[in-house]
Amino acid sequence: MHAPISSNTADFIHRLPKTETHLHIEGALPYQLLQQLDPERFNQAQACWASDFKWKCFEDFEAHLIEHAMHWFTSPERYHEAAKVIFAGHLAQNVRYVETSFHAGMIEFLGLPGPEIVNAIRSAAPAGLEVRVFMGMARNSYSEILAPVLEDCVTWEGLSGIDLHGVEYLPLEAWTPKLWERARAHGLETKAHAGEFGPAAHVREAIEVLGSKRIQHGIRAIEDEAVLELAIESGATFDVCPISNVKLDVVDTLEQHPIRQFFDRGLRCTISTDDPFSFGNTVEDEYTALSAGLNFTHAELKQLATNGFEVALVDDATRARWIAEVEACV
Repeated sequence: MHAPISSNTADFIHRLPKTETHLHIEGALPYQLLQQLDPERFNQAQACWASDFKWKCFEDFEAHLIEHAMHWFTSPERYHEAAKVIFAGHLAQNVRYVETSFHAGMIEFLGLPGPEIVNAIRSAAPAGLEVRVFMGMARNSYSEILAPVLEDCVTWEGLSGIDLHGVEYLPLEAWTPKLWERARAHGLETKAHAGEFGPAAHVREAIEVLGSKRIQHGIRAIEDEAVLELAIESGATFDVCPISNVKLDVVDTLEQHPIRQFFDRGLRCTISTDDPFSFGNTVEDEYTALSAGLNFTHAELKQLATNGFEVALVDDATRARWIAEVEACV
């Protein structure tokens, strides 16, 4: 447990215009929706939200998340309903911009049309919040069912990009760099989860083989100086989720998290929650943790917020307005 932050810092974090650039929509399922759906089954708060809780392994975490997600996300309408609650929570924290992804596996497992999921999420965005939707896929997602979906998704209206999800121990298959290149040719942003449970070499692979400049997590780049230098020199951005990294035991404690070293070295990082359904965290909690556990100053927190707006998929005038509002926050 960290010492509580001052009321002045808490107020500053709340007023600071913020972004959320690494959020899995299925992993952000509002628990109250499950409680409304089945009050008898979901009648208690989740034990995994306890501040000292750590998941035993990634597989346990993933199984818990998927079990509950499959219970709720049975239709595009359910995606819309959940997204409305999720985005209302963002507005309450002065978050102005969100990038969220849904998993392609839901198309395969439940037969949901991908374009309808995209539209359901986008149409839930309230006034005052810009939302961009990505489709995530695992390293082995190129199945008989999903292959045509993955090839077609780059043309879907409203889809802003693609992301490589899931366990990193699976090898990168030949279809992946081809699809990432096609996505960029269609004007989409490309991301990749790398350097979370996998080694620093996966961060290099994401940058050099996939051509991605948006790395989800990336924290194990700290283990290889050459990879860290590559990330900095290439202009990559790491969309980091510190509380997730602690809860999943990727790092032992927040005080050991490499985001402090990344920041001090000039590597651009953004701050997000990853899967708040499983971690019980908010965007404000992430900023609070960096203030209390890694001594990020108000000026440094402002820079992290600015980083999110710098990579936001918006026009230059909107970006400049948001960044000016960050600068004006005192």
